[in-house]
Amino acid sequence: MTFNRILPAAVFLGALIVLFLALPARDPLGRPLPVALALGAAFGIVLQRSRFCFWCNAADWFRDRNPSGLIAILAALAAGAVGHWVIAGAWLPDPSTGRLPPDAHIGPVSLTLAAGAFVFGLGMAVSRSCISAHFYRLGEGAYGSVIALAGAAVGFVLGFLSWNWLWLNDVISARVIWLPTFLGHDGALVLTLTLIGALWLILRQRGAGASTPAGRWPGVLGGVLIGFIATLAWFRIGPLGVTAELGSLSRTAAVDLGLLPDTLLGLDGLRGCATVVKEALLSRNGVFVLGLVLGAAAAAHAAGDWKPAFPAVRDVPRLFLGGVMLGWGAMVALGCTVGVILSGIMVGALSGWVFAVACLAGAWTGWRLRAVRQSV
Repeated sequence: MTFNRILPAAVFLGALIVLFLALPARDPLGRPLPVALALGAAFGIVLQRSRFCFWCNAADWFRDRNPSGLIAILAALAAGAVGHWVIAGAWLPDPSTGRLPPDAHIGPVSLTLAAGAFVFGLGMAVSRSCISAHFYRLGEGAYGSVIALAGAAVGFVLGFLSWNWLWLNDVISARVIWLPTFLGHDGALVLTLTLIGALWLILRQRGAGASTPAGRWPGVLGGVLIGFIATLAWFRIGPLGVTAELGSLSRTAAVDLGLLPDTLLGLDGLRGCATVVKEALLSRNGVFVLGLVLGAAAAAHAAGDWKPAFPAVRDVPRLFLGGVMLGWGAMVALGCTVGVILSGIMVGALSGWVFAVACLAGAWTGWRLRAVRQSV
């Protein structure tokens, strides 16, 4: 490792340490902000070093039948499911009562959820990243992600504007389904791990051979570490998620501009990556995302992956449109690939599996449309 890598990596690590020491001990809701920063930094480092990007992982399979990225996601889900099983069983020993564990991302299963996930998958294909990957790529110097995230903010506002209609025509009648309510903690874990194992076997049998990008951590290692981080996050600060702060900033700006209706029906009572009209500067999710970007930047510099790049002018509309799709989908689905797929499936929410299937279908559709367009 050369001095040109060590120095900037040390600067970003130093910034993390200074912030860790300077942050208030807790946010207005009593959640520990320094812990959120540390977990965000760890998450960013693992994302960057293992190239853990839902779009990249799916595209590797679509293009080359390389299963390594999708297997990494399965590893994260398996490790996190075991960790969440331990915590949920301690916090709510009898899940049959109908109560849900604290803060868990267990959303309603609805057509709106599927539509949001499908559009989110399309947005991944168009912008060529999921939201969490856009954040970690900021740490690699991919400034096109700024355009995509700006588009996501607009997409959130469009989601808020469409929410009341979706609520009245669909979401209001949807059921919140938590598998342990029906199967118990042990039965839900067995079912989850069985499904993960079956998917792993399918990928292994139909794949064309797994590979790890040069210089990156093995995908399974990254996945297991993400499952561990997700478990710690739920135990200390709340379920893993990366969109709550972006959505809250968008909601606050839209309210200040008078763009939103006075009431977003039922929204604030649902589980997921909750958005609020911000009154405090610092939030648990905002600090987590800040740690993610700084941690990814430190890892990228240390590994020689810091490659600042501005998007070509012709790519700006694509990035922005993809971001709008990501934002709208994340808003109406109450989260993204991290907040709904990872945190949802890990805790036993059926909504996580529905999002995963619809999102993958959207990503495949976007990939096919792009392939057809390039062949014409």
